[in-house]
Amino acid sequence: MKLDGDGSLLRIYIGELDKFHHLPLYEAIVLKAREMGLAGATVLRGPMGFGAHSHLHTAKILRLSEDLPVLIEIVDKEDKIAAFLPELDKIMNDGLVTLEKVRVIKYQANPKKL
Repeated sequence: MKLDGDGSLLRIYIGELDKFHHLPLYEAIVLKAREMGLAGATVLRGPMGFGAHSHLHTAKILRLSEDLPVLIEIVDKEDKIAAFLPELDKIMNDGLVTLEKVRVIKYQANPKKL
């Protein structure tokens, strides 16, 4: 797959302990993105953050919070991201979702590794 030019960056901010059925929410989102043929998704775990309720989540040793912030980034063409959004809405109850235009410089799979 080759992807370059104008695209969209979807960012999804959730908590590590958020669930969809019995799966971690971040896993359910990535699996749905893969099922729908999106170019790729990356899950990043943050050491500290807070959200709508202003509850601080941190990985400091003296704090016992295991519900750390999680960020999922998905980049693809605008139409593919737009098609994914209704499915994301079915999976997510809480969280923050942002969308911005990006210019993809290079995204290409090595055919020898496929």
